[in-house]
Amino acid sequence: MAFWLIKTEPGSWSWDDQVRDGVTHWDGVRNYQAANNMKAMRIGDRAFFYHSVKEKLIVGIVEVSREYYPDPSDASGRFGMVDVKTLAPMNRPVSLADIKGEPKLQDLALIRQSRLSVMPIDEDSWALICSMGETKA
Repeated sequence: MAFWLIKTEPGSWSWDDQVRDGVTHWDGVRNYQAANNMKAMRIGDRAFFYHSVKEKLIVGIVEVSREYYPDPSDASGRFGMVDVKTLAPMNRPVSLADIKGEPKLQDLALIRQSRLSVMPIDEDSWALICSMGETKA
């Protein structure tokens, strides 16, 4: 199993929206590096659900339920999407400030490539962030 972080603007798609729908497609990604990360996702991989913009919080965990397939909203046909299903909320949301304050997390793409919307998370960092969020996943 691999681990990821996916970002969303809560005004466009929030954790509450995700919980309400349970399973949804993760579309609209138009960055090649983020798209390549999505191509690497496999069924059963887990991802932190991150509210970007003003909140900058990891608020939940989702699981990949369908691997990369064409995104019909992309007229060029270059980009795709995956489906994710809701697993669990973070019992204590983990802020970007919390992550930046943890020396063991300084190499995360979330810090180094702040605009990237889909990024890998190594297993040790996943476990540490889950612990910070008082959440088992």
